[in-house]
Amino acid sequence: MNNVKNALSATLETAARTDFPPRHIEMATQLDTHDCEKAPIAEESSKRTKVLILGGGFGGIYAALEFEKLLRRRQDIEVTLVSRDNFFLFTPMLHEIAASDLELNAIVNPLRKMLRRVDSFVGTVERIELANRRVSVSHGFDHHSHDLYYDHLILALGCGTNFFGLPGIETFALTFKSLGDAVELRNRLISLIEDASSECAAGERQPLLTVVVAGGGFAGVETLGAINDFVHQAIRCYPNLRSERVRMVLVTPDELILPELGPKLGAYAQRKLISRRIEIITDARVKAATEDGIELTNGMKIPSRMLIWTAGTAAHPLLTALPVANERGRITVDEFLKVPERAGLWAVGDCALVPDPLTGGFHPPTAQHAIREGRAAARNLIAEIDGRRKKPLRFSARGQLVAIGRRTGVANIFGINFSGFFAWWLWRTVYLSKLPRFEKKVRVALDWTLDLWFAKDFACIRAESAIAASRATVNASGGPTNSVAVEARMIRAAASGG
Repeated sequence: MNNVKNALSATLETAARTDFPPRHIEMATQLDTHDCEKAPIAEESSKRTKVLILGGGFGGIYAALEFEKLLRRRQDIEVTLVSRDNFFLFTPMLHEIAASDLELNAIVNPLRKMLRRVDSFVGTVERIELANRRVSVSHGFDHHSHDLYYDHLILALGCGTNFFGLPGIETFALTFKSLGDAVELRNRLISLIEDASSECAAGERQPLLTVVVAGGGFAGVETLGAINDFVHQAIRCYPNLRSERVRMVLVTPDELILPELGPKLGAYAQRKLISRRIEIITDARVKAATEDGIELTNGMKIPSRMLIWTAGTAAHPLLTALPVANERGRITVDEFLKVPERAGLWAVGDCALVPDPLTGGFHPPTAQHAIREGRAAARNLIAEIDGRRKKPLRFSARGQLVAIGRRTGVANIFGINFSGFFAWWLWRTVYLSKLPRFEKKVRVALDWTLDLWFAKDFACIRAESAIAASRATVNASGGPTNSVAVEARMIRAAASGG
């Protein structure tokens, strides 16, 4: 033992004279002082049942929250949530970020504030090896890889965007699935308005003020309704522009928008949008996109600099490569959310094809279904570990709500249709109640209250532009360019009134 300690002491002395990272020195010190204590802990950890949840959407997060309740007094099960972001994004309110109805941080919840019992690992899933029960995850600035082993794996990776291989769509269209997408959409709208307001664009303003949304479902309609209000409010502050020049276009392959809500509510929503000078092109699809415009399958060409794509979803590429049964990229599971003939494998949310015994079909890929699937999967997984009977998922949707702008909406609750202001109020009430954590509920309620009294904010803030401007200012004065020097120079300038 003394020889080991002498060797470690020599290593520490060598590290002190070199440029080894501090964490390596710390690890060596821990080995020296705690070598007899670590072995029992490692042995105890190896006896735990390891559960991995891949994906931080509704299905993955609510599975983790259910584990928080079920494992509060248990230490024999170790649960880790792997997510690309260190926060949970409440996507039903995403369009309100793009339209400046809510502040950026109002609908994001840090994972470490939501989860105490469940560990979180922020990274990108690179590989899933079912045979070895191993998942490779990359993270950090250098994207180094970690191998995470499991006894049970819950797949909740969701789905991606499907561009159907159409020319120019992936290059020129904006998607609308993430917080970054909402911020980029807002900034792009403001930038186009600024460009249209300039004198040099006097003869080419119409394409800059034309927005095309592909997809007549929930995401497309809510996004278009929100940004239509936003653009018309913002344009009042530009003397060179008139509200009548703004052109909003919705393209849908169906006869009516919102086919999920039925013809009556779909027709009502369509009439409301048309009354706000929004063009709705039915029985058509986007065929191609270029920098100058969009071409439709009916032969129409729309000069526009902005296309918002909400028209299709694609399976996650990692899941399509797995040797399990799937249908159009959605993994087939049984009524317990378990993948047949695969021990310890479960799937929930958009990436799972979950049978619905009440209808004989399958549960739709919506947030309210993903929440119930995540909870049911967590309960059934614990039941399987304990040798208890699992319970099948039985859930029918309570209703669907859509906000279409200008404090109006459409809703179907328990088979009863609502429209107008009351449906919009229902939308806000229901989703506010579903938003996790009381702190975020208060923030959203305050933002909504302020929105009643004050106009929307339309400042275009880009992080890369701010950094470039700071560096340009310092370089122009002949000073240093590192970030610390930039901050120091700005603080001194502020203190001196410069």
